[in-house]
Amino acid sequence: MKHTNRSSYVFVSFACVAAFALLLLSGCRQAGAPTTQPSSAQPATESGALAAAAAARAASPIAPGNFDYYLLTLSWAPEYCHGHRNSPECNGDHPGFVVHGLWPQFQNGRWPSQCSSMPGLADPSAMLDLMPDPRLIAHEWSTHGTCTGLTARQYFSVIRQAYNSIKIPPSLVHPSRTTQQSATAIKQLFIDANPELSAGSIAVSCHNRYLAGVEFCLSKSLQPIACQAVRDCDQSSIRIPAAQ
Repeated sequence: MKHTNRSSYVFVSFACVAAFALLLLSGCRQAGAPTTQPSSAQPATESGALAAAAAARAASPIAPGNFDYYLLTLSWAPEYCHGHRNSPECNGDHPGFVVHGLWPQFQNGRWPSQCSSMPGLADPSAMLDLMPDPRLIAHEWSTHGTCTGLTARQYFSVIRQAYNSIKIPPSLVHPSRTTQQSATAIKQLFIDANPELSAGSIAVSCHNRYLAGVEFCLSKSLQPIACQAVRDCDQSSIRIPAAQ
């Protein structure tokens, strides 16, 4: 499957250079401390659209466990693997959605990041069936999991529980051909498969009019709730790449 009409543009401006110089002058924060900057340096396993969406939500310094709700983020592996064929998640074992992460969020659209230096999973391989890259597992724990107030084992157990609470629509389990849907139609597929969900509790992520992922707003007890200040794809037509 090939994507067409894709191009990249690099814009360099004096303002960007000045901003970068100011950033250098301001100094760096200590590793492991809560940060007020968005998580713009995402690992290679994250899709560009999801990373951009995460970067748009500015982080807030906060004590672990102090947040309003979770954002369960599933990324669409066929789209990600178009440009990352050597990634562990692109070996053919994950033809549809994979877990990107479970992110603590605030209702105002901000989110905590890197809240402590607590150790991660002793055996990350236990999560590879849902999150098929050890780098992603480590990143999600240090960036998001440390802000939940949970241990690493508890956090990844909650991720599994959250993922298992969402039934993937049959047409999106292992699609054999590329299709095209609106964001509203994609949400309806999930609502049909999960009657407890509503359109307001789901957000669709897209990248250059291709499906990048789907996000679900969940309470701390993992019940669907209305999303607050979560970016939603505004494209009327989204291509859904078939499994590789």
